[in-house]
Amino acid sequence: MKVWGRMMSKAFSRRGRIAALAATLITATAGVMGLAAAQAAGDARTPEHHHWHFAGPFGTFDRAALQRGYQIYREVCSSCHGMQYLHFRNLGEPGGPYYDEEHPNANDNPVVRAIAADTTVAGEPDDFGDPTTRPATPADAFPNPFATEGMARLANGGALPPDLSVIVSARHHGADYIRSLLIGYEEPPEDVTIRPGLYYNPYFPGGAIAMAPPLPEERVTYADDTEATTEQMANDVVEFLVWAADPHQEARKRMGFMVLIYLTLLALLFWISYKVVWRNVAH
Repeated sequence: MKVWGRMMSKAFSRRGRIAALAATLITATAGVMGLAAAQAAGDARTPEHHHWHFAGPFGTFDRAALQRGYQIYREVCSSCHGMQYLHFRNLGEPGGPYYDEEHPNANDNPVVRAIAADTTVAGEPDDFGDPTTRPATPADAFPNPFATEGMARLANGGALPPDLSVIVSARHHGADYIRSLLIGYEEPPEDVTIRPGLYYNPYFPGGAIAMAPPLPEERVTYADDTEATTEQMANDVVEFLVWAADPHQEARKRMGFMVLIYLTLLALLFWISYKVVWRNVAH
């Protein structure tokens, strides 16, 4: 029995050493990966902070800016970037850029219907099984500009354009990062080499980005005659992207404010009840 006990003790001791070694290797690997990630993140310049009027608990969107931002997306960004989680009807819902109180049902909004109808989407196959197309309806999602990931990479020098539905929420520094990226293109420093097909942007990790500067001056002509400077277009499209990532942001803020008022009144009621119930009790 003593021999058996010593054998089991050695076995467990050996397993313990192996487990400790494995844990050490995992920890070291994680540390190296974390250091690499930190170094990669450190390559990018910290985005400039911009004052956004939609930020904060009482912030709201500027409807004109949302409409201009959608125009930028449609005329500039949509040729490479999809927005698979956004439907045309969202544009006409409460809080959306084209909401109309006379048409609370976004599917009946004439502006939204016209915007959708101006876009072609895939239809049902015909009697021979061949693909067809049709005008979009408010119920349709924004179409992807490319049928497959391979086609997207082929058209963009191997880079895959990200979907913009929730891009603001998916990036550190959110709106500030997207804005800084759009207006932050520069000539590369002398000690930095950018291969053909790439562009230098210090706000992008590594500095080399496949997207050409998307917003040169007067890239679009705004319907409201706003001057289309690079900064103005960047501000507008970022505002639209922030709304797209959270279309019900304003309603959520209003509900939160109402809940706070309710909780305050409830706390006051409890305090008054406490004073009434225990007024004759010494404590």
